[in-house]
Amino acid sequence: MRAPDWLTARPIAHRGLHDRARGIIENMPAAAQAAVSGNFSIECDIQLTADGEAMVHHDDALGRLTEGSGALLGMTSGQLRAVKFKDTSERMMSLGDLCALVDGRVPLVIEVKSHFDGDRKLVTRMSEVLASYSGPVAGMSFDPDQVLALREKMPALPRGITAQRNHDDDYWKKKLTPEQRERMLHLRHAFRTRPHFVAYRVDDLPAPAPWIARNIFGLPLLTWTVRTPEQRARAARYADQMIFEGFLPGT
Repeated sequence: MRAPDWLTARPIAHRGLHDRARGIIENMPAAAQAAVSGNFSIECDIQLTADGEAMVHHDDALGRLTEGSGALLGMTSGQLRAVKFKDTSERMMSLGDLCALVDGRVPLVIEVKSHFDGDRKLVTRMSEVLASYSGPVAGMSFDPDQVLALREKMPALPRGITAQRNHDDDYWKKKLTPEQRERMLHLRHAFRTRPHFVAYRVDDLPAPAPWIARNIFGLPLLTWTVRTPEQRARAARYADQMIFEGFLPGT
């Protein structure tokens, strides 16, 4: 299956079209609505809850954007909906809430967040929600097992690998074993996961693996997260579309 043309047809707003100065917080309903109003695709993140729901949130724990603390995986969707967010009166959405809000008006690019423990409940819940959604959607993940789960549970859904040149920083060293980090390098699991596109870190472009994926195998190349003029130029030169934040494309 070829990646659909809509995947690269318009810039993709990173976690929605958020702007904290205007009280629009990432992955919140207002950020999704702003992206729809601007006719931008929406990149968002989903996390698994204790009761098996897919909630739209980047971090796997409370605190950075919200009041309180604690792992999302240890809380129910009802508890998370009650959490207060800083700088906004909005509440966390489920994936179903987001689909109802967007209603197919712009594409969704959903990043499946993972604890890298082989648990596929989040993709299972994602498949249940999307079974009744007719709008354009793609899924992607850093975790090869989650990309494989997307392939197995939703073979008709466009799926991608989220990637970067290496995983040697403290974030990844705390999260993954050396063996897990090694398996994620150079898109080497692509022959098993069979992605339809790649989403690659903009500051790591150009790089051999995404170049081969794009120019030899014909996979569209998205790049994240584009914020500066230099990154915009890099994205325009090496990728097919950008996942952006902090500015309005075309201005």
